Amino acid sequence: MEITEITTDDFRLFWPTFKAVVKARETYAFDPDIGYEDAYRLWCELPQFTFIAKENAEVLGSYYLKPNAAGPGAHVCNCGYMVAPEARGRGIARAMCLHSQDVAIEAGYLAMQFNAVVSTNEGAIKLWKSLGYEIIGTVPRGYDHARLGLVDTYIMYKWLGAYLPQGMKQASGRTEN
Repeated sequence: MEITEITTDDFRLFWPTFKAVVKARETYAFDPDIGYEDAYRLWCELPQFTFIAKENAEVLGSYYLKPNAAGPGAHVCNCGYMVAPEARGRGIARAMCLHSQDVAIEAGYLAMQFNAVVSTNEGAIKLWKSLGYEIIGTVPRGYDHARLGLVDTYIMYKWLGAYLPQGMKQASGRTEN
């Protein structure tokens, strides 16, 4: 498997996966009727980075990485991952998450946060936890699931920074070196 920065041609190949995932209304809070241009802008132009996972020209999945907030919150990034339905269960999401953590660290991010992990997405939650992410908050009935109705979403977080710059303090007031 190869993970590379996405191109416009790659997105064209990824579009059926994007459309299927969003239409299913089980994991992403994107308009299920989003058009190609808006989807391209949302997935490829607005984020800081977007990558695609392929094997022998088969699109396995894609992810984006972007700042979660601006200014004083810009050290925390956010990612979104989609895996092609036919490629699920092959470790694609794990590989993309590990890749995204490396990209985030290289880009200077100190933490990664997932803002709305749908509580019924048990596979993703299990995977994120196995990679060190913690559920730090719950939004009650934060997602209108296509089959289950209103379900909770989780905020999941992982500290990526091995150290803080000299003199930088954590919220507890401790200085770490």
